[in-house]
Parts: sequence; structure tokens; C-alpha cells
Amino acid sequence: MTRKYFGTDGIRGRVGDAPVTPDFMLKLGWATGKVFAATDGSRPTVVIGKDTRVSGYMLESALQAGLVAAGANVKLVGPLPTPGIALLTRSQKADAGIVISASHNPYYDNGIKFFNGQGSKLSDELELQIEAMIDSPMETVDSDQLGKASRIADAAGRYIEYCKSTFPDELSLKGLKIVIDCAHGATYNIAPGVFSELGADVTLMGAEPDGYNINEGVGSTEPEALQQRVMEEGADLGVAFDGDGDRLQMVNREGQLLTGDDVLYILAMHRLSTGGSDSGVVGTLMTNMGLELALEQSGLRLARAKVGDRYVKELMVAEGWSLGGESSGHIICGNLSTTGDGVIAALQVLAAVVASGRSLSQLTSGFTPLPQVLVNVRIKKGFDIAAHQAINDACERVEQALIGRGRLLLRPSGTEPVIRVMVEGDETVAIDALANEVAEAIRQAA
Repeated sequence: MTRKYFGTDGIRGRVGDAPVTPDFMLKLGWATGKVFAATDGSRPTVVIGKDTRVSGYMLESALQAGLVAAGANVKLVGPLPTPGIALLTRSQKADAGIVISASHNPYYDNGIKFFNGQGSKLSDELELQIEAMIDSPMETVDSDQLGKASRIADAAGRYIEYCKSTFPDELSLKGLKIVIDCAHGATYNIAPGVFSELGADVTLMGAEPDGYNINEGVGSTEPEALQQRVMEEGADLGVAFDGDGDRLQMVNREGQLLTGDDVLYILAMHRLSTGGSDSGVVGTLMTNMGLELALEQSGLRLARAKVGDRYVKELMVAEGWSLGGESSGHIICGNLSTTGDGVIAALQVLAAVVASGRSLSQLTSGFTPLPQVLVNVRIKKGFDIAAHQAINDACERVEQALIGRGRLLLRPSGTEPVIRVMVEGDETVAIDALANEVAEAIRQAA
């Protein structure tokens, strides 16, 4: 079914424009409370956390009012990374968790992410139930049935201790110099304590949020500042988080940027070396084929999910595997967290560094990304690729040329009228020409 409000990861938009308005959030909170109350008739409990955007105050109040009006109890945690809210939702035995964040977007955007009681993203069915309830008339429960709100005062401390517990007891970060970039976001009061308390010499940046500077020139989507700082400090490595802390980027001591594919490779190889590996790793349609080839050489399989960490998690569960992620840096260590967690993923990479005595450059030496080219082709609304034989013929020709040496991917954009044509291949393949052949076929048809 087509969704009216929810996207691939909750609800997001510019603050003040529908649906990111106080009146809609009031109704959303009420609808959420009604849906979760309806599952067994009991009074539901919902945990609410947020990142550092100034609009978080407004949206938090509106959601809280709507939930209480529906008869739900609310537990507020304040600024906390998205995976921390998933953790507290589980530990509090809550029915749902809500994160007020627009992740890596600028401060003037905001949004809502949801977790179920197990700390996983909501099912399509639950999202559709909430959407249906939003369009129903809002009725406040009787006064004796109203919910109550309370605050978890030590939420940050609980999450810090849990993150530290995922780092092996027998290891220490003493002797490592690390630059940590918190993107002026939700990790600003979490990451410094985690890494320094485990022994690292921490240089901090992007840790002075003012409500407006989240992701501005810093963080995982603008890692140039971190790359420069690592070189200036002579650090062993750098770690950058995004605004809500569910993804990361890493920089080696040479100032080179690692992708999420690099991180997956390091973690998969470390698990293999310690005898704790599954038979494979989950990536996405965008995961570089070079990672697939590198894993195959070690006897591991790469399974590809649709783009989006919720789909990665679903495929991990289906395969029975505990490691998956996206090239963008959403890494899910399923044995430690129910969702993408930048801090925990960084700690697992650091455990591999310390245990092996090798640098990030050395740990990624077995993985060579295939060259990749991306061409965006604008289309009309409602354009159907499958209806045009000329496009299908061009794709078949390109796929034949790439057999065993690369791959072709066509992916409609979820935010604009564009088809993304991606071709990757080894040095024997003319990937630019192949991508343009398919792109031109789409242009002619469109």
C-alpha cells in the first residue's frame, strides 16, 4: 500500500511545513498511543528521545501531549543517539520508542523515527495502522485514563556504559590517539566519555551544539574537516558520526576516508580470525562489488538488501547473520545492537585494530573497491522503465559486457524524478561508456 506520511525511515521534512508541524505531531503522538494501546488493551509506554536541533523542543512537547491524550505513559530521555533510544526502549520494557531527528540533514529539517518494543524499526503493517489512525477524529481519553510523563535522568550514562560493555574486557584503547567528530549532534555527550574512559587519547570536534549547527561543516556527511584534523594531530585514526549517531565514517592515519564497505570488511575479517563469523554479511544494492569479491575469497557470502537499514536488518534476520550495513556507514552489529549504531561499530573496529596490532590501512588492504560511475537521468512522473524495450535491450548488452567483471544497477530516486544508473567494474571494463549507453536509452524513452 502507498504510504501517505511515512518514508523509508519514518517521517521527515522541513520544520514548519507539513507534516513537520506541531499540530501534526500532536495527532501523530495520539495515533501512536492509540495503535499501541490497541494491541492488548493495556496502557502503553513510549520512550521519546531527540538529537540537538532547536525544533526538538517543540516536536517533543507536541508528541508528548498527543501520547498522554491517548492514555499512553511517556518517558523522556532528552538528546541521545538513535541506537541509545532503541536500547532504552528495550530495557524499559516500553511498547515503542520515538526518535526526533532528521539524521544528517541541516537543522531546519526534522523528523520522527519509530522503534517497536524490541528496539527494531516498525513493520509496514504498524506504520499503516498509525497512518490510518492519524486520519481519524482525535478524541482525548477520560481524565482518569490520561497518561503521565516522566524523565529518565541517567539515560546518557546508561547508554555510555552499555557501549563500553561491547568492547572486549581484555583490551584497552591506551596508546591510541583518536579524533572524534560528533557533528554537533546527539553523540556530543556520549562519544567523548566512551572512548576516553576506555583509555584513548581523544581529540574532540563537533561537540558544541547550539541547536542550529548540527551537521554544519562536520560529521559523517562532511568528513573533510576530520580528515584534515587527523593529519594535523598526527592521530592514529578519526571517527565521524552523523547528527543522530546511527552511522559513522572513519579516517585512517594517512587521512584517507573509509566507507561503510571498508568497515564491514574489517569487522567480517576480524570475526573470521577469531572464529566468530557467520557464513555471510548483508549489504545493499549499492554495496561495492569489490567487497563481494573480497568476502568470497575468504569463503563468505554477501547478500544484498534494498537500500535502507531497516531492510538490511530484515535480511540479517532472514539469513541468521549478525553483521550488515550500508556504504553510507549504517553498520548493524546484530549481536550487540538492534539497529545501526555508530559508536558501537567504531568500538568493534577499534577492537580489531588493538587485537591485531594493525592499522586501519593494513586491515583494509585485502579489499579493493571496484571503480564506480553514477549517472542521474531525469524522468517524467510515472515513467515506467520496464515498458520500454530499448532500455531493456541496452541493459542486457551492458550486463553481458559486465559478466564476472562488474554489475549494472538502475535505481529510482526516492526524493526526486531521477533514475540513477550505476555501473561498476574492474580495470578491463569501460564503465563510463556502459553507464552512458543505458542513460542515453532512458533519455530517449523519457
